[in-house]
Amino acid sequence: MEMIMNSTLYTIIGISLIFICTTIGALTVFFIRKDNISSRLSKIFMGFAAGIMFSASFFSLIKPALEDTHSRLKPWIIVAISVILGALFLWGIDKIVPHLHPKEDKEEGLPSKKLSKTSKMFLAVTIHNVPEGLSVGIAFGVALSMPENKALLTGALLLAIGIGIQNIPEGAVVSLPVKAETSSSKKAFLFGMLSGIVEPIAGVIGLFLALQIQGIMPWALAFAAGCMIYVVCEEMIPEMNNEGHDHYGVWAFIIGFVIMMILDSINYADTMNYLETVTYNIF
Repeated sequence: MEMIMNSTLYTIIGISLIFICTTIGALTVFFIRKDNISSRLSKIFMGFAAGIMFSASFFSLIKPALEDTHSRLKPWIIVAISVILGALFLWGIDKIVPHLHPKEDKEEGLPSKKLSKTSKMFLAVTIHNVPEGLSVGIAFGVALSMPENKALLTGALLLAIGIGIQNIPEGAVVSLPVKAETSSSKKAFLFGMLSGIVEPIAGVIGLFLALQIQGIMPWALAFAAGCMIYVVCEEMIPEMNNEGHDHYGVWAFIIGFVIMMILDSINYADTMNYLETVTYNIF
């Protein structure tokens, strides 16, 4: 019973954390006087986020999916199909939902004259945040459905921490262009915060899917990985390399990748003992 309560608590903390970190990043609009961040800093933020997401896609999602032995199909077949399906899912959303990426004038998705430029920028970030929330929710759902594999819970929590870390600078990258467009810090903060709400919503959806549908563990994990890899390749890598080849984004990508890799390699027993101590002291 105590283990179930701890698992539930960690799940709530993990799914909430990714939204809280986005909100923290959005708060920068009240402290940064400029309406936008420099190109160099933008590359660093984008590269760091891409490194975190790419590393998490493999170590937190694809790797455990490849290690699953319960399906009749070969694990690599399941992972290959699911990664492609995840990428196709995001590609389909990209083609349907009207959106506009910051620093770009070309609209993507179905054309819409009713939506403002700010709304389209908001939708672009919201699309980006769906796979992050989905991946965290699925990871916790798989962990709760397989309580005997305690390492899955640690992996899910560390995935949430990694996504949360990269959401802080991402919240700033989202909010500051809206501030430039609307000349309102309050509105920019609100848009930045609301763009992160989709993450816990997608997280809860992923959680219930993983809990209710038995046997989809490798499919769900690899599907979420495909979504994240699509975002990294379609949006983040081009953004971190625009306007010259100064390699700031590249090095930030590598640092983000290494940080997430370290988080996923942390010893399970040590991590759980530490978390239980902290939880006991707080509650």
